[in-house]
Amino acid sequence: MSASAEVLQSPDLVSVAGEKAGPQDAVLSPQGKWNPHDFAREQIRGLVRRVFVAGASPPAKQVVFSAVESHSSIAQICVQVGQALALEARADIAVVNRDSGPAEMLSAHPRYAGRVAIKSWSTQIASNLWRVPESRLRESLHGSGTSLWLAGLAELRKEFEYAIIEGPAAGSSSEAALLGYLTDGIILVLGAHNTRKATACKIKDTLESTHIRILGAILNERRFPVPDAIYRRL
Repeated sequence: MSASAEVLQSPDLVSVAGEKAGPQDAVLSPQGKWNPHDFAREQIRGLVRRVFVAGASPPAKQVVFSAVESHSSIAQICVQVGQALALEARADIAVVNRDSGPAEMLSAHPRYAGRVAIKSWSTQIASNLWRVPESRLRESLHGSGTSLWLAGLAELRKEFEYAIIEGPAAGSSSEAALLGYLTDGIILVLGAHNTRKATACKIKDTLESTHIRILGAILNERRFPVPDAIYRRL
């Protein structure tokens, strides 16, 4: 059973590319056809405005994105959110990706005795947006677990007003909950065709029981909008 936007329904939640997305909400191309890519961009823009810019109280500065299943890749979603936020905010933004990127990115930057600016070894992908490899961030710090992430988040705050962090899968790693607790909250990414409702609800209940702020849910890999006749009945 695929998870729907209602699976994680609460006053603080938003849904991106959700099951309730109908044709009347879609973005039409100049030819009058529904464009799924433009629709996804509009949904992400709405998420950014609600969570980072205007809707959240207090507004979020550091947010973790976590897939429900371990086999889901969310790196590109994090970058897209960063790109949308870069257009909305006149501030420096970091997207912390779990993928290390090209091998030369790490080998070209050996460890230093003193602190080196994160921006100096990150990849700038827009005038105010940087992709930060998590593995390099870990290399630049000392400690493990909570102490490592406390130090990492503190370092990110020194250079970036916003940080979008690609976390591990919420369903298979306790680190996702730890990051959600240490930051301003967590956004869960559900697979439109493979996330089970029971699994999503269990993760939601677990996070809420530990007082982790769930900021939203993204329904990923949605292929088609709901037909208008069905949408009106939802």
